[in-house]
Amino acid sequence: MPDLSLVVIAYNMARELPRTLASLLPPIQRGTHEIDYELIVVDNGSDEPVVASDDDRIKLIRIDDASPSPANAVNVGLQRARGELIGVLIDGARIASPGLVQHAVLAYRLHDRPVIATLGFHLGPDVQMRSVHQGYDQVTEDALLASSDWEQDGYRLFGISTFAGSSAGGWFAPMAESNALFLRREMWKELGGYDERFESPGGGFVNLDTFARACDLERSQLIILFGEGTFHQVHGGVATNALESPAQQFQTEYLAIRGRSFIWPDPDRIYVGRLRPEAMDSIRDSAARAASDMP
Repeated sequence: MPDLSLVVIAYNMARELPRTLASLLPPIQRGTHEIDYELIVVDNGSDEPVVASDDDRIKLIRIDDASPSPANAVNVGLQRARGELIGVLIDGARIASPGLVQHAVLAYRLHDRPVIATLGFHLGPDVQMRSVHQGYDQVTEDALLASSDWEQDGYRLFGISTFAGSSAGGWFAPMAESNALFLRREMWKELGGYDERFESPGGGFVNLDTFARACDLERSQLIILFGEGTFHQVHGGVATNALESPAQQFQTEYLAIRGRSFIWPDPDRIYVGRLRPEAMDSIRDSAARAASDMP
């Protein structure tokens, strides 16, 4: 039985998914030589079926009659996962930083009920909801990634990205969601996985809802992976890259399911990781913002 399972959801990501999977495996992913882990890739009905590499750590599941929401796909992956610690990447277009696996396992060992989370970043000069209106596209991004030589050092991605909207406050502020969320197996069972009543394309607020509910679990402890993150590639996603924001639709769906508007969770948090020089600008800006917000 592996120590860790990573569930990665993909839909029409032939360009993006190979980078994501490569970032989750050695040699790009560092410090994993003593960690036994598996990648469960769930193809949520892609027009062209996903073809994964022949790495024996990758298990591929195809859902032909798929919902526009990834919630069911996540739950299928959770059911197949064998690890005691299970991480979910609801969006297979997000490249992981090199210490994500190593530090997630370290955080898992520090608490009996950890909610282990990463901050999100968007590749490019601005959040992609704005940059796509200013000419940022896949061709531009391909050139940006090639110029960074990120495969040799994934931490270089910090230098070509910006905080995602759900992590806009930076390292020391509340976050709305995590795009690499790790829980113990029994905590995923307590949570009931992802709520499949979220039926909007892309899942609407299902990822935010899952993170908030995880933080609300009894005796849980939020642990932020400091100096690590996931980096979103532009791919025409429903929420991130839409030319017209679906936020109001998502809010309406959330209100119908939960009976209230979404509230950003703000539990006590601790940090596990290393001070990465490549992330120093974002850390410095986050610290200044946090200091200015203090009473």
